[in-house]
Amino acid sequence: MKKLFASILLVLTSFIGTSQILDPVSWKTSVEKKSDTEFVLVLDATIEHEWHMFSQFTPDGASLPTVIQYKNAKGNYDLVGKTKESPYKKVYSDIFEVDEYLFENKAQFRQTIKITNPKVTSAKVYIEYQVCKEACIQQDKTFDIKLPVSSTTEIQANEDEKNATTIVEDTSKVIAVPLITDENRPSDISKSSANPIEKDSSKNSKSLWSIFILAFIGGFAALLMPCIFPMIPMTVSFFTKQSKTKSEGIKNAVIYGLSIIAIYVILGSIITGVFGAEALNELSTSVWFNLIFFGLLIIFALSFLGAFEIVLPSSWATKLDSQADKGGIIGIIFMALALAVVSFSCTGPIVGTLLVESASKGGIAPIIGMLGFSLAIALPFMLFAMFPGWLNSLPKSGGWLNTVKVSLGFLELAFAFKFLSNADLVLQKHWLERELFISIWIAIFGAWALYLFGRYMLPHDYEKADKIGVGRLSMAIIVTAFTFYMIPGLWGAPLKILSGLTPPSTYSEIPNGLGSSNTSIKSDLPEHAHFGPHGIVTFDDYETGLAYAKQVNKPVLLDFTGDACANCRKMEDNVWSNSEVLSILKDKLVVISLVCDRKIELPKEQQYVSKTTGKEVVTIGNKWSDLQITRYKSNSQPLYVILDNEGNDLSEPVAYTSDIQEYKTWLENGIKNFK
Repeated sequence: MKKLFASILLVLTSFIGTSQILDPVSWKTSVEKKSDTEFVLVLDATIEHEWHMFSQFTPDGASLPTVIQYKNAKGNYDLVGKTKESPYKKVYSDIFEVDEYLFENKAQFRQTIKITNPKVTSAKVYIEYQVCKEACIQQDKTFDIKLPVSSTTEIQANEDEKNATTIVEDTSKVIAVPLITDENRPSDISKSSANPIEKDSSKNSKSLWSIFILAFIGGFAALLMPCIFPMIPMTVSFFTKQSKTKSEGIKNAVIYGLSIIAIYVILGSIITGVFGAEALNELSTSVWFNLIFFGLLIIFALSFLGAFEIVLPSSWATKLDSQADKGGIIGIIFMALALAVVSFSCTGPIVGTLLVESASKGGIAPIIGMLGFSLAIALPFMLFAMFPGWLNSLPKSGGWLNTVKVSLGFLELAFAFKFLSNADLVLQKHWLERELFISIWIAIFGAWALYLFGRYMLPHDYEKADKIGVGRLSMAIIVTAFTFYMIPGLWGAPLKILSGLTPPSTYSEIPNGLGSSNTSIKSDLPEHAHFGPHGIVTFDDYETGLAYAKQVNKPVLLDFTGDACANCRKMEDNVWSNSEVLSILKDKLVVISLVCDRKIELPKEQQYVSKTTGKEVVTIGNKWSDLQITRYKSNSQPLYVILDNEGNDLSEPVAYTSDIQEYKTWLENGIKNFK
């Protein structure tokens, strides 16, 4: 059955790559009248089965987001707010190592406009988007949406797509995709028109469970901090001694534990209510948010390491203590609130990190996160009150508590640089590339290992230990092993355990690592060439590459690819990396990679209107995409063709395939046809 499915998939893939102009998205436009001067432009997309397109807000570094421009807005109408869209599905991409926001089956975009020119009769809307299955296609449409001219007209639909509409204004101006804010969140689209994703509920459930477990572990770590752990026996003793009966002591301890849970769950609810279900997720792509959180984590880490203490005003704790002395249920609740305030120096950094992580999942994840965190803290107080004899088995407070605190400080310091890396990746400044990031982590974890081995002391350590316990030694060995594991990453090792934490291997000083052919002297490169994947000499201009092929008398591998093409990366990582395939690409072919989604504007004199599609070609990506469509009647990437050095085809085009042997055979057959 698996072989049959693979065969069918292969056939479909070959059809995609060779002879079809694919258009997996059909559009319907309509207008909703709000008043005589205000209208809502509605664009409904119907997406073919197994295909998906991307949100306007899918994060940088992933597939291309949808971009919408209102070409005749100037002088005719104002845009009221941002373009809103139906809820998207969030899926983690192993290729780009980020969450992508995508639509399946249907999508809807809504933009409110206010008429400023009473003579305007239509709104010209240009939408550019990427749609993917086994292949990815860059598409753009222009719609001339007629506006209602009669006051009795409520809704006017335009069923026909304006595929060949000439774009009057300069389309070379590429609009930057804004970061998600409360203003442009798709909050007012009804679920009935939003295609709610029911089939993904199991994934969402798993995601919530992972948040709960992560939060529970964080709560347990906070429980072992010096500002909470010593309070367990004191608090439990208070309940058992002040209560008249054992059952009353247990009841009070349970109320105390439930109060702790309520306090933190309310905190999670406030975060969700004030910022919205996905606000922190939206902020997570913000450069400033990542920089601010980097600074906060550095401060928290230094506090954990003993540089200073972070405490809330002492007057807060004093007032809460006075309320707790009143007794009864109210007094117990205030005791729980006092614990939260007093322990803030220990729990604050963990809670802050947890809230950002849980809020990135959206929905009720912050509430679930706080539930898991508070449950880990509250359970010991309740259990030890029910079974006081267990108190004798608790380890004594001492230096080991500070060791836990310092260890969390090192972790906070390491994760701080992850947020700094996020900001750098968004800006594409290459200030914190992969090698530097890994070096910083090696230094942090190496220092942590030396601390656990007792090689130095920090300010809050009681005394230098002549000997260390088995638990501390075990942790030291684990941290040391992890430190050594990261070292090969400086030379290009993939470090799969750290996938999603470190910058991708392409975001580095030497993308293929030391020892690769990328270390060759630049003068060895042909003019206008560069080192591509796995050190393959690559041209990114057709004419230049063809001229070089004539010079060296070799055939050409024409590679239609994309910067945001996931399957292109899969081919390069899994097929091109094969030693036999790589040898062919390096020694027997001239590789010309034409990037069909690159948004670099062509010089004005090179811009033109395509004779095939009637669209303006204004960017490098437009140029190569138009070449692919015109010559091979295909608009999906990747697409590969073998040419002779005169530009004549030596093979049928092929698209994405995971079969290394099949791809190798195809390359060899194309080369045999070269004369």
